[in-house]
Amino acid sequence: MIRIENLSKAYGKKVLFQNSSYHFPDGERVALVGPNGAGKSTLLNIICAIEEADSGQILKPAKVNLGYLPQEPNSNPKPTILEECVDGALKLKELKRQLDDILVEMETNYNEEVHKKFEKIEDAFREAGGYALEARAKGILVGLGFLGSQLNKHPKQLSGGWRMRLELARVFLNDPDFLVLDEPTNHLDLPSLIWVEKFLQSFKGTLLFVSHDRALLNRLSTITLHLFNGKFTPYKGNFDSFLEQREQRLELETAAYERHKKRADEIQRFVDRFKAKASKAKQAQSRMKMLDRMKELEGSFDIDDSVDEISFTLPKVTASGKEVLKIEAMSIGYNSILSKDIKLNVLRGQKIAIIGPNGIGKSTFLKTIASKINAINGGFELGHNVSLAFFAQDQLDILDEKKTILDNVMGISDDVGEKRARNLLGSFLFRGDDVFKNVGVLSGGEKSRVGLACLLLQQANFLLLDEPTNHLDMSSAEILASAIEEYEGTVLFVSHDRSFIDSICTHVFAMTNDGRFALFEGKLDDYERLAPLSGFPDILSPDRSMEMAKLTEESQIQNEKPAEILREQQQDNKREKQKLERSKEKIESEILELNEKIKHLEARLEKEDPSNYKKIEELDKELKKYKNKLLANEEIWLEIESQILKLT
Repeated sequence: MIRIENLSKAYGKKVLFQNSSYHFPDGERVALVGPNGAGKSTLLNIICAIEEADSGQILKPAKVNLGYLPQEPNSNPKPTILEECVDGALKLKELKRQLDDILVEMETNYNEEVHKKFEKIEDAFREAGGYALEARAKGILVGLGFLGSQLNKHPKQLSGGWRMRLELARVFLNDPDFLVLDEPTNHLDLPSLIWVEKFLQSFKGTLLFVSHDRALLNRLSTITLHLFNGKFTPYKGNFDSFLEQREQRLELETAAYERHKKRADEIQRFVDRFKAKASKAKQAQSRMKMLDRMKELEGSFDIDDSVDEISFTLPKVTASGKEVLKIEAMSIGYNSILSKDIKLNVLRGQKIAIIGPNGIGKSTFLKTIASKINAINGGFELGHNVSLAFFAQDQLDILDEKKTILDNVMGISDDVGEKRARNLLGSFLFRGDDVFKNVGVLSGGEKSRVGLACLLLQQANFLLLDEPTNHLDMSSAEILASAIEEYEGTVLFVSHDRSFIDSICTHVFAMTNDGRFALFEGKLDDYERLAPLSGFPDILSPDRSMEMAKLTEESQIQNEKPAEILREQQQDNKREKQKLERSKEKIESEILELNEKIKHLEARLEKEDPSNYKKIEELDKELKKYKNKLLANEEIWLEIESQILKLT
């Protein structure tokens, strides 16, 4: 498969790789891990030819089908979401083009040679799943959270996050041999994340991915590739296995380094003692050369695995009353209702994870309780002595991007002086002149760290957290989870990070896109166990039967089209129907032929001498082969027939 050979890349004085090499084994799922700034995304970009290396090369097989998620969605998409997704199947798209060309040739210049050429291309198209392509595209889109009512909408009507989901669907549909994904779950809700995980677990090619989701790393990776100080070190197994092996390796390296250092010190003492004595001068010179070589080797010891980490604990808070929040029949949304008649009672000390598909208003729910927007109907009441703090998914909803980091933090309270603010920001890795940067120029992770600093200063006993780990590295997310776990107040939060949810939640509040909601005690596993027992849907199940039903049950609202466009569409449908009819006739002919062969073999089996086991086994094997082929052809016939009916 793909090989990295003597790769070097630097930005100014920052060296990411230095003569680094690695060969990706076929069929493995490789998780690329390392501290922020180590060069993980840069490596993926170099492999995908988005960036160039300073030296070295990426060796790829000539016909490798490389799939990667682009950094921006297609600027000129097809007219509908479904068409744009189908357009991503590049291999089948080329076969379809060849098939269309040969069909045109058959209409004008039909002969035996052209017909054989058609059969060859048509067989390749059918075997590659060409006739089931649209159904497969729908399945992938549904798995990623799209509804049937959306599939005929224009892609440009989608938000940025949903357009990136569409790009992901295009990548999956193209069946790459080598798939490269950088934070593939960033724009996904929890149900879609679980679907993607199941999809990637069944992926037959080689997968290279970067993620800060520890649960995904553990469930998905078969090899963990550690990038640190410009070197690639592979570890067999998932992320937790890597941590154990890495710890053992560091212990061995440290012991070897100590032995090396002890020997070097002994040689240094010999040199210092005898270099001035003529009788020992030759030996001293020899030792000095040895000492120089040993000092050169010191850099090869892998003993430093430390990176700067944030450090904080949530403050002690004044206790609230027993009932923290009471919601009665509240409807939320903006111009239209996203979720209605919500009921929820939150008690002191509970830490409730809100889960559900995107688009039902989880973030809107938190913003409504935080009084950032108004409820459409109904409302809520905060309990006695409740003080509330809100951490938004987009920190610019809370922070002033035109002000400095220091000004934002000091603006939380009149009691916060510069010294206290600087001390706090230092624990979030903002030191020296960093505090004078405007918030508007910060990365997503840096804004999240400023938001956490502001959250601490509010000393609230009720926290509303909307995707608090979205831009944090794994270490920071774990430190945040530990702080919330020890926090004595109440928490209502939204997250798609399963490790984070399970480490802190005491309850799960599940919301569905058909208007149902329920509160379950325990972790996500408890919810998955209890939901079916209570008759509530398990929205975390990768079986998206409820959404799949919407593909046929929901009405597809069509915009009125000019008569000329409709005529063109009718002509296109007519041509497509003719092609499908020809394919259908060919399949029907094959089905008749197969049925005849099966009848003939069954008759031979009946007449065969029962003692001739070898012959019976041969005939039975041949019979099964023909029956399997018949079944496959019947499925193709049904798919073609359904496509013809749609065009009628």
